[in-house]
Amino acid sequence: MTASSRPGLGHRATDAVTAFLVIAGLKIMLHMPDRPIWTLANLAGNVSYRFSRTRRDRARRNLRRILEWMAANGVGDKSYRAAATDPKALEALVKSAFRHHAHYNVELGRAPRFTEAWVQERLDVENPAEVDVWLSPGKALILIGMHFGAIEVPGIFAIHHVGRMVSPMETVANARVQRYILSTRDTIGIRIVTLADAAQLLTALRNGEAVGLVADRNLTGGGIEVELFGAPTKIPAGPVLLAAETGAPVYMSAVRRIGPGRYRGRVRQVLAPEGASRRERSRSMAREEARLFEEFIIDAPEQWLALFHPIWQDLEQPASGGFGDNS
Repeated sequence: MTASSRPGLGHRATDAVTAFLVIAGLKIMLHMPDRPIWTLANLAGNVSYRFSRTRRDRARRNLRRILEWMAANGVGDKSYRAAATDPKALEALVKSAFRHHAHYNVELGRAPRFTEAWVQERLDVENPAEVDVWLSPGKALILIGMHFGAIEVPGIFAIHHVGRMVSPMETVANARVQRYILSTRDTIGIRIVTLADAAQLLTALRNGEAVGLVADRNLTGGGIEVELFGAPTKIPAGPVLLAAETGAPVYMSAVRRIGPGRYRGRVRQVLAPEGASRRERSRSMAREEARLFEEFIIDAPEQWLALFHPIWQDLEQPASGGFGDNS
C-alpha cells in the first residue's frame, strides 16, 4: 500500500497543516501592535462581507427583525430605529457586523495578553459597585455570557473577581486547535470542559466554584421557548437547570466595543419569583434571560454574532421580495 492510499493519511495531513496555519495566525495576532491589527481586522471583515452571500443574507434578515422591533417599541438609539426602513443604513450595519466578527477573531487570538491591568485600562463597567458585590471569590454562581461584542473580555473580567471559572465550549473539529485554545484559556483561569462533560458544571457549583455559560444560541435542538424581539425562539436550558439544581445566583454580562481595543459593559442579575413552583421559576428565569438579551443587544445590534446563525425559524425560509434581500 502506498502512502497516498493509506486510509486517513491525507485527512491527517490536512488537519496538521490547518492547525499549523490557524495556531500560527493566532500567535501572530497575539504579538502584533494594536493599530495595524484592528486595521487588518476591518479589512478581513469587509472581504468576508463581499464573498459570504449566505451569511450576509441571514445576518440582514435577523438584523432587520431586531431593528423593526426597536422601532416599533421606541427603544435604542434613533439611528438604529431609522435603519429599520432605510436599506442603505441597514446594509451598512450588516457590513459592520462582519467587521465585528473579524474583531472577535482577533480578540480570541489575543486573549492571553488580557491581564487584569489591561482590562481595567480598556473596559468601562457601567455598574461596578454591584459587580463587586455579586462576583466574589469562593462563591458558587452562574455567569451567562453572549455571542456579543467582545466575547472574551467579560469572562476575563470575571476571572479577576472570582479567581477561576469552569466553562463549557463547543468541540473544535481540529484537535490540535482545540488543545491550543484549551491551553490558552487555562493560563487565564478558565477551565474548559466539553459539552459532553457538562456534568462537571454541576459539580463545580456544588464545590463553591463559578460557572460561565454562553447561552444566547441553542446548539442542541432542545432548549426553552421564549419570545425574543417579538418572535418565538429557543434558548439553552443549561443556566435554568443548573440554578434549579443548586440554587446558585445567576448573572448575565455583555461587553460591547466602543472603539478599537476599547469596551463598555455591564452585569445584570437574573431574578426569578420567590415562592413559585420550580417549573414556574424556571420559565420565569428563561423569560428574564430573553429580556436581558434584548437589553444588551439593542445597545449595538450589529455586534451580536448570532446574526450569522439561525435564530428564528420563520426567517430561515424568507419570502421573496423586500428591500435588501437581493445582493
